[in-house]
Formats: sequence, C-alpha cells, structure tokens
Amino acid sequence: MALEFETRFDPAYGDAVKVAPDVLRLTVNNPSAFTFHGTNSYIVGRSVLAVIDPGPEDEAHLRALLKAIDGRPVSHIFVSHTHRDHSPLATHLARETGALVCAEGPHRAARPLRIGETNPLDASADMDFVPDWALADDELVEGDGWAIRAIHTPGHAANHAAFALENTGILFSADHVMAWATSIVAPPDGAMSDYMASLDRLLARDDTMFFPGHGSRVKNPQRFMRGLKAHRKMRERAILDRVTRGDRTIPEMVSSIYRDTDPRLHGAAALSVLAHLEDLVARGAVTTETEPSIDAVYLPG
Repeated sequence: MALEFETRFDPAYGDAVKVAPDVLRLTVNNPSAFTFHGTNSYIVGRSVLAVIDPGPEDEAHLRALLKAIDGRPVSHIFVSHTHRDHSPLATHLARETGALVCAEGPHRAARPLRIGETNPLDASADMDFVPDWALADDELVEGDGWAIRAIHTPGHAANHAAFALENTGILFSADHVMAWATSIVAPPDGAMSDYMASLDRLLARDDTMFFPGHGSRVKNPQRFMRGLKAHRKMRERAILDRVTRGDRTIPEMVSSIYRDTDPRLHGAAALSVLAHLEDLVARGAVTTETEPSIDAVYLPG
C-alpha cells in the first residue's frame, strides 16, 4: 500500500488554530529536520481545560498557551513522552495553572545499555520529568465536558502514550503516527518490535482522526497506518536484501537504503536500521557474533 505524506502545513506560530470542536492547536516555533515546522500543543475543552504536550522550554510558546487559555482553569496537562520538544514546558504551565501533570511515567530506555554502549539520544531526553499522575494503560481521565483515555504506544519512546478524546473519534497520536513523515525508532530509547505492536494496537481501534505531535492531521488513520506498516515491512526487506548482498555494517546499509534521504537524517536512519536489526536478530533472520549495535557485523541468519 502506497504511503503518501502530507507536507502542507501552516504552523501559525503564536496563534491558536481551531482543529475540531473544543480543540485548539498551537505550534511551537522550533522547526528542524526532526520536528518539521515545530511541536504541536493542543488545548481541549470549553470551560475547564486540558492541555496536551505543552512542548519545550519556550517563553513565547508559554505566553501563547496562556493567551489561548484566556484565564480559564486548566485541570490536567497530558504529556505523550519525555523528549525535550514535548515535555519540559509542563512544569512551568502547571505552576501557572495548578493543573495535574499526567503521563505514562518518567523517561526510560526501551532496554538497558549494553557494555560499552552510549545512548546518542540522551541529550534529547527530559530526565527531570516526573508526572503527578502516572497513567495506566487504558486509564480514563474525566474532565469538565471531556474524557481522555491513555493508550500506551511504546516504540518511538518507551514511555510514549497516545490520548483518545472519548466519543469523538479523535486520537492525539503524538510522535507515533504523523502525516508528514515516519516516526523515528532509535534504540535504546525505542524499539521496533514495540513500535509495530503499538501500531497494531491503534489499528484495532476505530478512531477517525489523528492529531499528531508535528504537522497536520491524519485524515484517514486506518489507511495511513496500514501504509506505515507496509513501509516498515518494506524497510525490513531492504535491510535483509543488503545483508544478503554482502553489506555487513550499518553504515553500508544506510548509504544504500537512504541514499535519497537528507544527510542530516542519516544518523537517525542508522539508529532506525539498528532497530530493525535488533528485531531481525531476535527472530533469527540475521545473526551477529556480538549484541546488535551500530558497530556490529551482521550476517544472514
């Protein structure tokens, strides 16, 4: 199934954009190769509000959020995961509003570091984040005129969660499903087997509209997720093909598979290949004499 990305997006920095009844979007002015035009924050409700993903430490965005809140009480702040473009502003917004900060939990890796391994994503992790309310999988938080269900979706990050706005068909998919690009799955922060299982979890639901952490809405999430799944399977086949053809290292595979990709993303691409190889080694399709790593040598299974 062809995967078509939507790259048209007006971030409207500083302004609250109505994207659904009682749902506003504000985009942080933090564009990059990894954040697209910036991180999306969402304000849900009419009288007593919830905020989803306040974003990074950014004074202008904090002022924009408070302007859109317009003096109304905020009861809950939901954080999808603890990468620094999503979670740090929660502390400041909670201080301003008195809201409870809700998330799956503090930052953690998907697996322990191996001997001699360093985590290249440490700098992007908000290690200081601790929620007031650690949300269980499928836990429902009821507010004033809204209810939000936490759905654990590890893969991009071990503590990643999506948030479903009950009885609306709307799901805030954060970085798990985005219309503009595929999600980065980079060990040890994330795991490909977790990502694929979380994708199946969302495919089993009947949500009709996704609002992601970056870029525009996903209009047909079921079709799009089937495309994402097919894309990941195609990438897996490409990696197996390169190993069969004699590529033994991740840099060799990246130079071939990602030759048309922005070079700024090749580091992330290498980690994505590692995520696939970890899964392939676990399933016996590829072998390595050591633990799977960026520097390991890979052979056909």
